[in-house]
Amino acid sequence: MNKLYRAYLTAYNLNEQNDDGFFDCVRGIWDSPEVQSLRQYEQHLEIDRLQHITSVSFLAYEVCKHFGLDYAAAARAATMHDLFYYDWRDGETGRWHKLHGYKHPKYAALNAKELYPSLSGKERDIIRRHMWPLTLALPKSREGFVVSLSDKYCATRELFYSLSKRYKARFLRDLEEVKSCG
Repeated sequence: MNKLYRAYLTAYNLNEQNDDGFFDCVRGIWDSPEVQSLRQYEQHLEIDRLQHITSVSFLAYEVCKHFGLDYAAAARAATMHDLFYYDWRDGETGRWHKLHGYKHPKYAALNAKELYPSLSGKERDIIRRHMWPLTLALPKSREGFVVSLSDKYCATRELFYSLSKRYKARFLRDLEEVKSCG
């Protein structure tokens, strides 16, 4: 099992005792009621938005840490990259948000600034540009590229999980293996 996939699986079983470095970076954001409320929204079919942002955030944290980048800024920004409080697929809301893929980074950045006023310019940029290459807004930092690519990686895995019984079964076996190894 490669390191990237192992990190992705680990994001499904995080706890503050074993992953305190990650939680030190996102404490006050990840555990806020606003972020925790994202559990109620579907993100990629069977995966809720809280799990999605947790996976993206932890993966970005691990990759940035490995390459000596600003892993704290990447983890914080990734935790808020999809910080919007609506389901873009729902009836009236869904019609209003037809261009959701292009517009939600702006909403997430505004909500992040409100939730976390000390948000740095780098973190704000990471959130605003995480939909690259869809939005053509190129990330300005290496951490921004890591978050954008982590988002695509996690979204792809989440869609496979939701759409393929075979992939889902393998994922659940791999998840149990990672849990048993600690």
